[in-house]
Amino acid sequence: MARLDREALLTAITAALSATPDPDGLADLVASRGRINVAATGAEIGPAIKRLTSLQGYRWVAINAGDLFTASPLTMSTKVGILDPTGRVLKNADLPRAK
Repeated sequence: MARLDREALLTAITAALSATPDPDGLADLVASRGRINVAATGAEIGPAIKRLTSLQGYRWVAINAGDLFTASPLTMSTKVGILDPTGRVLKNADLPRAK
């Protein structure tokens, strides 16, 4: 699959998961799977994950599949999962523990 820019990645993940823009503005999208931030480049992955870490429920970062080796170490111990543009799970998300 070709590398997608931010708008194309947003469009693809929105269509794949029937996601909608987050009405609270805490994440880019909300779907039945949880909140999703989109990171189209390696430089966007860290900030996208950081914005999700304080949220409750399932949290995901949607990336281009070629960025998996950049994203995976950044999600360690965050419980944030990773999705590709088709909505396929590349790394499972987990619910955060209650504080």
